[in-house]
Amino acid sequence: MSNRRRQADDFEITADLPDSPMHTTGTDHITLIGSNTEDTVEFYRDILGMPLVLRQPNLDDPSQTHLFFDTGDGRIVTFFVNEDRDSDPRPQRTGVGAVHHLSFSIDPEEFVEIRETLNEEWRGCNEFDRGIFHSLYTQDHNGLVIELSTDKWAIPDDRRGEVLATAQRIREEDGADFAEERHIEQALDELGMDVEKYDLPDADTGSGV
Repeated sequence: MSNRRRQADDFEITADLPDSPMHTTGTDHITLIGSNTEDTVEFYRDILGMPLVLRQPNLDDPSQTHLFFDTGDGRIVTFFVNEDRDSDPRPQRTGVGAVHHLSFSIDPEEFVEIRETLNEEWRGCNEFDRGIFHSLYTQDHNGLVIELSTDKWAIPDDRRGEVLATAQRIREEDGADFAEERHIEQALDELGMDVEKYDLPDADTGSGV
């Protein structure tokens, strides 16, 4: 019997539901350990524009406050904060089990304005053309990388996985290392989807957040 660990290419890419004992229905919320209320609200509400929709004691540790922010579509990101904790803007520590970054969707028509806001009112940002989407990267007050991303096409949320899985198959058949615009365009054509392509600024395709 082989002890070989299965590799990434061993797993099928498909938008079909797997044969598993359960299926999730979406993301309810993500909870992070924050610093204090003031710094957390300043970035997530006052810079990113997320309404603070609920505040209560942490049910598992009442010495901490639990802050709930609406990310824009009813999905929630929350923070456990304590007024005795200072923010630490140094880059987040990485490793197995760590959070690399959070990505929030933004309106493509506000992309340039959001970029200017981050540069003028926060700590700046990096902008990258990621081939199939367009992103801005900044850091919150605790050094966590925050991605603000928009698709390049007006793909309905309920078809997004299907489009990406189809583009993945086309990319592999094409022998390309990464998914590119042409792969999404071919996927949309194959699926019979006539959707708008957004007018986004040119940007480098490099790496580095």
